[in-house]
Amino acid sequence: MGINKFRAAVFGAVILLPACSFSEDALWPSLTGEEPAGAASSETSGQQVAQATASQPAAVPAPGQPVLGSGSFQPTGVTPGQSTGTFVGKKVIELRSELSRLQKSISDQNAALQNLRASIVHDSQMYHGSVAVINTRLQVGTTPGNPILVQQYNSARANLEKISFDTGELTKLAGDVAGASTLSAFLSESVRAAFSVSGAIDEDHVQLAILEDEVNRTVVLIERLLKELADDVRRQTNYVATERSNLNLLSAGIKGGEIFGASLANQAVISAAGGSIYQGPARATDTTDRRPLVVIRFDRPDVPYQQALYAAVSRVLERRPNAVFDLVAVSPIAGGPARVALNSNKAQRYAEGVLRALVEMGLPPSRVAVSGKSSAASKNNEVHLYLR
Repeated sequence: MGINKFRAAVFGAVILLPACSFSEDALWPSLTGEEPAGAASSETSGQQVAQATASQPAAVPAPGQPVLGSGSFQPTGVTPGQSTGTFVGKKVIELRSELSRLQKSISDQNAALQNLRASIVHDSQMYHGSVAVINTRLQVGTTPGNPILVQQYNSARANLEKISFDTGELTKLAGDVAGASTLSAFLSESVRAAFSVSGAIDEDHVQLAILEDEVNRTVVLIERLLKELADDVRRQTNYVATERSNLNLLSAGIKGGEIFGASLANQAVISAAGGSIYQGPARATDTTDRRPLVVIRFDRPDVPYQQALYAAVSRVLERRPNAVFDLVAVSPIAGGPARVALNSNKAQRYAEGVLRALVEMGLPPSRVAVSGKSSAASKNNEVHLYLR
């Protein structure tokens, strides 16, 4: 890890990170109430293309939208035949009629799938358009709680909920297709069984062979449809969960009038690359002789610590996605017992505010243990964040 420098005119002091394998030479700011420098810019992944149907032009999702399946599952139809007058011939007509109804059902389900995909792409483009406008405005700076950005945020959230609703419709559609799959398996077994029925003529077996091929092709078509549906549902479900977390952080940015970046929870998952990340509740530990990752000094009202706090925690999670933190409210020992108690209560409230900020940034509360202590070296109420 390189050295992050902050000008002395902006920050009163710097604090060395606690010694660890990836940050021995890193410097982080001691937050004294001055404006933090720098802003993390939100990132979006590469653009991907999803084709709604084989005959339609490709629909291009917005950057960050996961790819949707591109298959069009239109059955080829059923070959007509003539009645032979035999029992098996009548059975062939019956099975052919069942296959026609099944294929009609699959055709309708395919049309529903393409409509849902087109709707998801449209809502995704609208969603990312709103988010881009918000991030652009936050990046250049704006007023806290800007009502224009609040309106854009509400629009983005509404479009994300539409994507979530359409994902639920995909799940229902998968259930309907699963029912069709059961029927196709029954038809396949019935056609095979018809070959062994006595009293058939050669023409009956010819028609049965054609019907068997068409049933088998329909079975394969349904299996492919189910697979694409399962992939679409999985990707969209994960996407909506990720974007909801990012929206929470975007909301915090609008409140403060400054940009952050991707949710800390999402960063941890990405950095873990599929590995396990810490899930259990954090318990407070002794921080004696440990160097804090960040020190926030509340020496005046409305200390703007959020940006530097986000940068510090985000940098840690890039290297240690399973990191756990200790958040300590530090109060000065000055004056009589009443003054000490008052300072302790204030420091605790400051620590609760920092914890809320971390949660809004996407860090799970189970990853932070909160405690308090008094210090003769502190002149103001402080909040220390330690990397465990």
